[in-house]
Amino acid sequence: MDQALLRCGRFRLELKRTLVMGIVNVTPDSFSDGGLYLSAADAIARAEQLIGEGADLLDIGAESSRPGALPLPMDLELERLLPVLVALRDVAVPISVDTYKPEVMRHALDTGASMINDIWALRQPGALEVVAGADCALCVMHMRGEPTSMQHNPAYDDVVAEVRQFLAGRLASLEAAGVGRERVVIDPGFGFGKTPEQNYALLRSLESIVALGQPVLAGLSRKSMLGHVTGRSPAAREAASVAAALAAVAHGARLVRVHDVGMTVDALKIWEMVENRPSAAVPTDLNNKA
Repeated sequence: MDQALLRCGRFRLELKRTLVMGIVNVTPDSFSDGGLYLSAADAIARAEQLIGEGADLLDIGAESSRPGALPLPMDLELERLLPVLVALRDVAVPISVDTYKPEVMRHALDTGASMINDIWALRQPGALEVVAGADCALCVMHMRGEPTSMQHNPAYDDVVAEVRQFLAGRLASLEAAGVGRERVVIDPGFGFGKTPEQNYALLRSLESIVALGQPVLAGLSRKSMLGHVTGRSPAAREAASVAAALAAVAHGARLVRVHDVGMTVDALKIWEMVENRPSAAVPTDLNNKA
């Protein structure tokens, strides 16, 4: 399957080129930018900045999923999230919400979100039922364990084969629930229950995940696997993050989830010029036909 468009709420996103998803963490404890955008005003300003830098879509998260992070009460997650979603409801790019809680998904979709990005791959009770009949896009991710313990000696016989098998199983579950493939993105889950060596093995063999036939999202931005090689702190991993994003694209990723949108967009423009790939195109908003 060579999907040309991603059905994403009121948007249709072309997949002929790489799409850049900008990260906005409305959290006090995310590993890289925790606390910087905790207030609604700061998060909204950051979202608008990333759109100006060329983000094709935004991913808003109100609960940290860094290694060791504890679950956040649903009411607090909604308290952080909803004012930002309300303010961004009419922006010109799709808004994705990074959550695994079914009730948060429901509120997010009711408040205009166009995509649900779930680290649990819709395995929480009730999650699949919430999204199955909606028009939103879905990103399902592989994670071994859970954030509190996922980095405690993760073990695989074959990390690539096991991640691929898991994602294939989730695609089958979505199909059985009536979710069209044109709504689905898959994420191998770099850093989620994987050692640096396992992450790089997965990146080298990303084509195996691409072969499942769905658009692949790569989330490598500022992660510890980059610090493992460079020795740099999260905030100083911009260059490594851009390099990792390009490596993922070279191995078939169609979306990259990044903190440093402007740098990534510029790097991809050069990459696409060299590779003679299609130039940038704005998302099609079905609510704006003018």
